[in-house]
Amino acid sequence: MSLPEVLAADQIGFPVLSVLVFLPALAAATLIFIRDERVVRGVVLATALVELLLSVLVVALFVPGVPDVQFAERMNWIETLGAGYHLGVDGISVLFLPLTAFATLAAVLISQKSVRFMYKSYFVMLLLLEGMTMGVFASLDLILFFAFWELMLVPAYFLIRAWGPGPNRQHAALKYVMYMLLGSAPLAVGIVLLGLNYRAVTGESTYSFDLLSLLAVPVPPEIQTLIFFLVAFAFAVKAPLVPFHTWMPTVLAEGPIGLGLFLGGIKMGVYGFLRFAVPLMPGAAIEWSWLMTALGAIAIVYAGLIALAQPNLRRLLAFASIAHVGLAILGVFALNTQGIQGAVLLTFQLGIVATTLLFLAGALSARTGSSELSSFGGLAGRVPVLAAFFFLVGLAGIGVPGTSGFIGEFLVLMGAFRVHWSLATAGVLGVILSAAFFFLYYERAFLGPVRRGGATLHDLRPREAVIAITAVVMIFWIGLMPARFLHITSGSVDALVERVTQARVADLAATR
Repeated sequence: MSLPEVLAADQIGFPVLSVLVFLPALAAATLIFIRDERVVRGVVLATALVELLLSVLVVALFVPGVPDVQFAERMNWIETLGAGYHLGVDGISVLFLPLTAFATLAAVLISQKSVRFMYKSYFVMLLLLEGMTMGVFASLDLILFFAFWELMLVPAYFLIRAWGPGPNRQHAALKYVMYMLLGSAPLAVGIVLLGLNYRAVTGESTYSFDLLSLLAVPVPPEIQTLIFFLVAFAFAVKAPLVPFHTWMPTVLAEGPIGLGLFLGGIKMGVYGFLRFAVPLMPGAAIEWSWLMTALGAIAIVYAGLIALAQPNLRRLLAFASIAHVGLAILGVFALNTQGIQGAVLLTFQLGIVATTLLFLAGALSARTGSSELSSFGGLAGRVPVLAAFFFLVGLAGIGVPGTSGFIGEFLVLMGAFRVHWSLATAGVLGVILSAAFFFLYYERAFLGPVRRGGATLHDLRPREAVIAITAVVMIFWIGLMPARFLHITSGSVDALVERVTQARVADLAATR
């Protein structure tokens, strides 16, 4: 089953996805020749704003409710390898473009005050990371996707190693890269096997790694499970999913907050399952859904319990992110409309929530010089605006009705309950644990007695307030009027569920 395409030239008139992917790299190259720090700031901020406006424009012009790939761009790239330059978005991927741009803008604003050396180099790395992340979400050729997936390691490594505030930042950088490379090796093998299978099934003389072409070619059951586990391992490491999660708390605690907004807020591993693992290997996804949902349930409970005991705000948010990844995986491998649509919306809204909470955590660290609970206390009286926004955004993180978190979590729990009541129970327990660790930490850090002499702290500055206000508007817009966002995802989710249903029917027919 192949999906129809709408070309960018017909839909918007110019290759908007290529602009989103390569504009940050062009801006990064321009920075090399600029010496004035104020001009550097202006170029970086302007680039982040243009990226955000363009990505919002893509969503505004996106035709909802259909499974079509939209804003598509195609060019020959490496013909002998069968790799092409193929970009496009559908209901599963389109919302991640403005999420990436929002995370970048937040990272730029929080970093303009916190980065005090090699200023220009830092923003070069940050812009490169944005462009490669856009490439991951826009790529429809698996070789191109893999190239962006791997290239992200370079700026991420240098951001952690050179600008991480923690004393163990070099260890954290190496740990992150080793984990990602450990996942990338089997991903590469899985992609190669998919290309070989395409050639074997079609009888063509060339390979193809184009997603739409691969969707039209069945993967035999004897190799489908192998390929599924190869790519699922890579996405589980990236997500991260327990037990492959240990890099996340280390990197968020030791690395710069600007990078943390990307790694903690943008769940590329969950996207990988939705984009490639499930649609390309639906039979294996059905067969091993019990294992994936079990891993999701374990992540929900384990990370929630660990978060309860965390005195460090960044590490607490890292474990909260891991617990939410588990909940999203629960929705993905419910393999029904409610579960998958809930997972897409949950992943998007949690990106907004996690990015904003990490942004506010970075603001607190800059003011107090620490992310430890021992440095906080009575913050609601000292930085009331920051405390109010932290509370409002945190409500979405625990899924309070009326916020964006409620819709996604409710759909995931509905989808999980349709599979087995025990999965829904694990999800509900995760919601309870999320509320427990959030309210417990908030009470200790923002309420109660003032610690360390109660030094005067600056409240949110105007630029910081812009990020917080934008996040709160989105949180209540999605929470109170979710129909638009659900309609955007519905066509692609329905197509994915139909593909899974067809695999179920074929499996039943083969067993009779």
